[in-house]
Amino acid sequence: MPVREGLALYAAAAEAAGLGLPLLEVGTYCGRSTILLADAARAAGTVVVTVDHHRGSEEQQPGWEYHDPTVVDPEIGLMDTLPTFRRTLHKAGLEEYVVAVVGRSPQVAKVWAGEVGLVFIDGGHTDEHATADYEGWAPRVAPGGLLVIHDVFPDPADGGQAPYRIYLRALESGAFTEVSVTDSLRVLRRTAA
Repeated sequence: MPVREGLALYAAAAEAAGLGLPLLEVGTYCGRSTILLADAARAAGTVVVTVDHHRGSEEQQPGWEYHDPTVVDPEIGLMDTLPTFRRTLHKAGLEEYVVAVVGRSPQVAKVWAGEVGLVFIDGGHTDEHATADYEGWAPRVAPGGLLVIHDVFPDPADGGQAPYRIYLRALESGAFTEVSVTDSLRVLRRTAA
């Protein structure tokens, strides 16, 4: 995540943490954005729940642009970012402010019962995955809470369109109002049911 977007994410998390509810992240990867969310949660006395299967998104698989062979488990031959993520949290001293849920976002959303102050969607970038993340988690954003979507590119030449489509869907729902735009990061506030 670029610095400007990271600072915007941190500012949104710090504001949303003031609601006293957990912050939720979809798409942990190795934990860079989790650290930003966890630091804001720590300051407000809450926690971050981060959801990821830790097998990587489509663009991180072998043969794709963002593949990192150092996070492939040599025993099973599949990506496993969980050990790297755990080391990241440990080094940052933020382990006690993070609840890591290892699983697929739609399945976790089905069993999640409460509201959250912030949902940060940064998981898979296919329509299937982005839509499932939006449908599973956007309804959990508390009134006044924030929905943050990463990798929103209005111009298809700049990047994939699935995050852009769920961003448009959130605005068209009437439930969310845009608060800020920082490069590909969009912050929306829940203003209606």
